[in-house]
Amino acid sequence: MSRALYASGELLPKDAAGAMHLDVHDLRNFYYRTPLGRVAQRAIRDQLLRLWQPTKGHTVAGFGFAAPLLRPYLDEARRVMALMPGPQGVMPWPAGADNVAILCEETQWPVETGMVDRLIVLHGLETSDQPAALIEECWRVLGPGGRALFIVPNRSGLWSRSDATPFGYGRPYSMRQLDAQLRGHGFTAERQQSALFALPSRQKFWLRTAPMWERFGLRVASFVAGGVLMLEVSKQVHSPQRPGLAAAVRRPLRVLEALPKPTAEPV
Repeated sequence: MSRALYASGELLPKDAAGAMHLDVHDLRNFYYRTPLGRVAQRAIRDQLLRLWQPTKGHTVAGFGFAAPLLRPYLDEARRVMALMPGPQGVMPWPAGADNVAILCEETQWPVETGMVDRLIVLHGLETSDQPAALIEECWRVLGPGGRALFIVPNRSGLWSRSDATPFGYGRPYSMRQLDAQLRGHGFTAERQQSALFALPSRQKFWLRTAPMWERFGLRVASFVAGGVLMLEVSKQVHSPQRPGLAAAVRRPLRVLEALPKPTAEPV
């Protein structure tokens, strides 16, 4: 059961023994039942839609707690899946419609290899006990040319320093660290973005002016650190080489060159 202490502005990990996963009820309450959570949801989703407009025929998956970002894709996508890891827990989603939420092992998803066209990872990588294996699973489910968007707390931002939001848990990243980790598993970096430039404050002034701070932050993102980093990567699969010699022979052997020369005049 959730043990989030919203009265005091604190979120507690699901496992007090030290696991970094937050309880699904805490995440749901933050994003859907607090003004600060709705501000965060809107800011991140707006940037996501700038990168990926809903497209007919795509299979879209989210891992971790990506449900708040998936709703725009429900009508257009061929299929939408909200994959939620066991240590976090699962909830039915979306409300008022057929459930697409799936409880799964963190590194073993019930998804066929190469099935996913677009993958969103939110509150998944930074809290994972096996980040390398998780990234390999992301690679497995993406089809050739598929794209993934990893959204993680920015180690230079204010949101990663506040325990009052889910971004204050797990391992925050720099863009260089995130890029290096994903490239090490074969992904190709495509585009990067930041979000959450407003303060992680529940005060009405900051909540009311959050859209203005997001617009301002996007213009000066090279100088001001956003609360989250967003890195889009693609899965590029090169065609296998044809069997045969790997390199050209410098001096090809002519057909008759290997035959012995005649030693006598012909009769």
